[in-house]
Amino acid sequence: MSAFESVTKGLDEALAFANGDAVGTKVHEVELPSVDVAGVRQQTGLSQAEFAKSIGVAKGTLLNWEHGRRRPTGPAQVLLALIAKKPSVVQDLLRGA
Repeated sequence: MSAFESVTKGLDEALAFANGDAVGTKVHEVELPSVDVAGVRQQTGLSQAEFAKSIGVAKGTLLNWEHGRRRPTGPAQVLLALIAKKPSVVQDLLRGA
């Protein structure tokens, strides 16, 4: 199967699934842990501004997460879960450690 055929097949499956036809499709569901954003940031010892910058989000976004007005989703939620397990992970990676 060529790359084009493979991509086309995948798109056809995605469209069928979106239209309610799940026959023959694989669905991968990943459960992400909820995170106490303020607690995670405090573990790092960084200020709100420093922490927001280190994970690539606006300080306002971080404040909304910490105050419960919004919740991190997708990649941000995964990154925060990693930082909760190892608070120095971002700094280690950015330093090349």
